[in-house]
Amino acid sequence: MTNNIYDIQVANKDGSTYYLNDYKGKVIIVVNTATKCGLSGQFEELEELYQKYKDQGLIILGFPCNQFANQEPGTDDQIAETCKINFGVTFPIHAKIDVNGKDESPLFTLLKNEASSLYGKKIKWNFTKFVIDREGNVVKRLAPKDSPKKAEKLIQDLL
Repeated sequence: MTNNIYDIQVANKDGSTYYLNDYKGKVIIVVNTATKCGLSGQFEELEELYQKYKDQGLIILGFPCNQFANQEPGTDDQIAETCKINFGVTFPIHAKIDVNGKDESPLFTLLKNEASSLYGKKIKWNFTKFVIDREGNVVKRLAPKDSPKKAEKLIQDLL
């Protein structure tokens, strides 16, 4: 297991992969998403933050997950299309992943370990958000019901 977020490889919705090293020097928000979740209105708040700060170095990375009440049953393409059409999302939406359990993404293993003192290690629901500074350190974990805008001041400080 790596202790460096930049060494982690993730999959795009088309199956291609890349290393998070591509975002070195940026402020990153990683969020596990579900288009059929009652919290899906957060897509719009996340997109607002992305539009407002992307030119200053913010990137938001969405990772669809179907581990909570079957709220993300679609294919990767269907999910990305729903995010774009229904919520206006332009930030990257990746391939569907697991955030808990034996098949969990190494990214979420790292994030949960880095931020475990705040909420324990388990992801409890969709829209758990992790804020990562320009050096790759997890600086905040937001609970699913926390508005993404709750992190806006922190984002401004990190940028």
